[in-house]
Amino acid sequence: MIREINRSPRALASGSTPARSRGGRVRSALGVVLLAILAVLPLGAQRAELERSTTRQVLPNGLEVIVAPARGVPLATVELVVRNGAFTQPPEYAGLAHLFEHMFFKANDAYPEPDAFMDRAADLGAVFNATTREEQVTYYLTVVADSLEGGMRFLSAALRGAQFRADELAREKVVVLGEYDRAESSPFFRLDQKIGQVLWGDFWSRKNTIGDRGVIADVTPEQMRTIRDLYYVPNNSALVVTGDVDPRAVVRLAGAVFGDWPRGADPFMRAPVPAVNPLTRNVAVIVEEPVNAATVQIQWHGPGARADEAATFAADVFSDILNQPTSRFQRRLVESGLWQGVLVNYYTLANVGPITVSGQTAPEKLREALAVLDSALAETVTSGYFTADELEAVKANRAVTTAFGAERGSENAHTIGFWWSVLSLDYHFRYIDEMARQTPAQLQAYARKYILGKPRVTGVMLPTGARAAIGLTAAELER
Repeated sequence: MIREINRSPRALASGSTPARSRGGRVRSALGVVLLAILAVLPLGAQRAELERSTTRQVLPNGLEVIVAPARGVPLATVELVVRNGAFTQPPEYAGLAHLFEHMFFKANDAYPEPDAFMDRAADLGAVFNATTREEQVTYYLTVVADSLEGGMRFLSAALRGAQFRADELAREKVVVLGEYDRAESSPFFRLDQKIGQVLWGDFWSRKNTIGDRGVIADVTPEQMRTIRDLYYVPNNSALVVTGDVDPRAVVRLAGAVFGDWPRGADPFMRAPVPAVNPLTRNVAVIVEEPVNAATVQIQWHGPGARADEAATFAADVFSDILNQPTSRFQRRLVESGLWQGVLVNYYTLANVGPITVSGQTAPEKLREALAVLDSALAETVTSGYFTADELEAVKANRAVTTAFGAERGSENAHTIGFWWSVLSLDYHFRYIDEMARQTPAQLQAYARKYILGKPRVTGVMLPTGARAAIGLTAAELER
């Protein structure tokens, strides 16, 4: 399965959605043309187009059907999105949302043998996969458009008839543990885990998508059924269809295939998700690994998207400007020679998204590099720090990349599914307009509220032996 087991892609790149690309200005000829077009569009035009081109209907059983046609290539992507993932995991279930994802494509009532299931996928010419993230699990396939019904029934069979055979579960947990082993072999794994445990405290199992090795090793078929019965109900799911499709026909077909899927109780009434406890003080994490450079990863509790939605837009613009290669922030840190590179990121999540500033430096430059980084962050709230040109450049770049993403059926399905699960489609539709409204004062208010002077976890990974060589202590990082 395609997985982002340590973090969503947005923890590795600036911004708030995996499908909206990040980075520097659009420089292609087409990008320049699109920038010019978008620059003269009235506020709300892109939102209106997104809403106009998207059909939404909730079936009587609570399943929301979302259709976003994209003509030109005779393909269709069908994606089932479930509000599940790490955030639903108490410690005794840590990692089982991901393991359940693996079991989805195993024996079911319609295809009781694994070979029969795979043979049917081959007959359809389907390319299929799944992902598990903090606040969603998705299952998707792409087929030629005239095989759409077959693709829907293929997903329905896996969804509603899973057998969770003990022999298959035993084999699949070995596969998942193998993924855990590969992740653990990365020198960054221990740093990420230690920072996460401190940053999230009792909520850690609900942020740790990869889970706990012992929990995975001891999994039972009954636990898989518990996850299915609690979260895999139509009123906690959405069916997203993109590509060369007719929306009315898709809605009718979805009703025929999924309409008799029984509605369930609200899973979050039965198993409420606890609140994230605030971080109350600065904490430092230092690890040593066989690496050549010093890696720094500083994290704060950022906005919870449902609690402070407005701050999520400011967070994205703030990150985008600081990540521009020509920004004052980058020039001060990278061109000084103190940092090899620095990345600023906010990851939008309903249950508190992390803010991350990460970079690499030489061990002997670490103290000076950290001092200059703190100074550069503090400088962001000074008068005139953000310029009108910077604001317009990143806003236009977001508009262009969103427009490009909407033209790619499978990518658009993933984007729609993510926002449906984490916040709402309305947030997705309003995104570009809200970005365009951000002002320097709003960016600075965000920095003051969530970053400057706020409790944080400072993680440092050093080459083996470097900590003693430079005399680094946790206490000095916690000041």
